[in-house]
Amino acid sequence: MFRSSPEQPAENEKLLQLYWNRNELKKEFARLQKEQLRLKDKIKQQHGSAARLQQKLDYLEELLLDPESARNVLVHYQLRGIALRCTQKLEKFSEQLKQQREQKLQSKAIAEWTSRQSEDAAVIEERLYENRRVIAGLEAQLDAARQILESTTGIFRFLQRRRLRATIESFWAQIQDSEGAGQSLQAELDAILAQTPPDAAGLDISAKRSINFMILAFVQQLVIQFGDDQLVGLVKEAGDKSVGAVNYGSKYECDQLMRRIRTSSATIEKATEFADLLQKRARLIGENAMFDSNETAVPIPGSVSTLFRIDANGAVKTADANLLGANYWGVSEVLSR
Repeated sequence: MFRSSPEQPAENEKLLQLYWNRNELKKEFARLQKEQLRLKDKIKQQHGSAARLQQKLDYLEELLLDPESARNVLVHYQLRGIALRCTQKLEKFSEQLKQQREQKLQSKAIAEWTSRQSEDAAVIEERLYENRRVIAGLEAQLDAARQILESTTGIFRFLQRRRLRATIESFWAQIQDSEGAGQSLQAELDAILAQTPPDAAGLDISAKRSINFMILAFVQQLVIQFGDDQLVGLVKEAGDKSVGAVNYGSKYECDQLMRRIRTSSATIEKATEFADLLQKRARLIGENAMFDSNETAVPIPGSVSTLFRIDANGAVKTADANLLGANYWGVSEVLSR
């Protein structure tokens, strides 16, 4: 009368299943609540960003409504446009330079690897050739021994048969051993030929420093190409400050500045052939560069704050210009580290 009914285990199983289902639902509900809070926070951030953008648009509209301010806005965005083009030129140059150095390094590594693979394969091929030569010699001796055995008759065949058979068996055993060794050598050769080139190795500190000297030389080249030191400062300022933060003067002054902008912009776009100048300037920068440690690729800004102007005759003039410290054209973001 105290035995449990057959239905009780099934009911217990159902209760356990309900319990686990309830736990899973609670976990899913908690996850959804967390996701809801994350989405609400993201929406709040988007609203804040949209509100800030609207404030900027309202402020820009207010500036454009005033003829005096509108001229300043136009000059500001023209200057900022040059700053953006300089930044894009620098990014493109640095990316191409890094790719060239990496490809050169990879090509060198593959050439060295290919040379080693060829040398290793040549050693095995030489051993294979010697192995086949030995087998051919043994087969020739085996055939000769067989011919002698078959050609002897009478009492001579009876007397030499045991010795010739032992010789034939010895040659045959040596051939089998040599063929086994040859198969091992062939497998070793196949393994060498099946190897794939190593993955590209990363640039070392020396290569990164060399790249950075070229990038800094390019930054200096962009500055020199302006041909107008005051305009360079205005372009840098426009890239760093918001519209309306700088007053560029009267209508006449703004008109004059726009002419200088057009002239310098055209000069920057036309000038392209300066590879030799970059290399010379990079060497001069490298001679003066100092680093925080032996593992650092980016030089101390103050040690590369000399601008080198190199004329057509190779004469060098210097000036103080801490372009890295002031982060001209976003140079800090494109240097190798």
